[in-house]
Amino acid sequence: MSHLIAPSILSANFANLQADIELINNSEADWFHVDVMDGVFVPNISFGFPVIKAISKFAKKPLDVHLMIVEPDRYAQAFKDAGAGSLSVHIEACPHLHRSIQNIKNLGMKAGVAINPHTPVHMLEDIIADLDLVCMMSVNPGFGGQKFIQNTFEKVRQLHALILRQGSKALIEIDGGVDLNNYQELLHCGANVLVAGNTVFGSPNPSETISLLKKG
Repeated sequence: MSHLIAPSILSANFANLQADIELINNSEADWFHVDVMDGVFVPNISFGFPVIKAISKFAKKPLDVHLMIVEPDRYAQAFKDAGAGSLSVHIEACPHLHRSIQNIKNLGMKAGVAINPHTPVHMLEDIIADLDLVCMMSVNPGFGGQKFIQNTFEKVRQLHALILRQGSKALIEIDGGVDLNNYQELLHCGANVLVAGNTVFGSPNPSETISLLKKG
């Protein structure tokens, strides 16, 4: 399977969000990546259900929703109703992770687990077979535009090996600091999905940048 590109809406122009949604619709991108922050799990607040519903109304590609929030189980149904196609919860925020993942799947969404830069890959051993997606944070969550953490390459290799060993079908998604200088090495290490925010929306030609990322 060819790798996927998921531009992060967090970096879009919120004064003219529909234009950037149409740009992604007409590009080679595969998903919309939607970061939800609550100001508790991470030191920032992004947007809630009304904005996600608005994105869903115009988006012609799946919404990949990444929850950086506490108690994500309380809101899974609401995110489904808002248009989420896949829902990723943080391992650090879920004391009953298996139940959280089954709940997401039972609602008809693809289920993912996100891990912070300091969280070791082996923490996923007992859940990896149940996952559709692992969202590996390559920056500390909470803000866009941060510098890529170099240790991510080794973590991707470890995760890729774990997935093969367990026979999991989980995709490896990289979120944070992905750019034209590091994306090829990430793919070489085993990444399947590249989230790109500032790299896409800060580009003079976002569609062309997406095409470059897509070529691999």
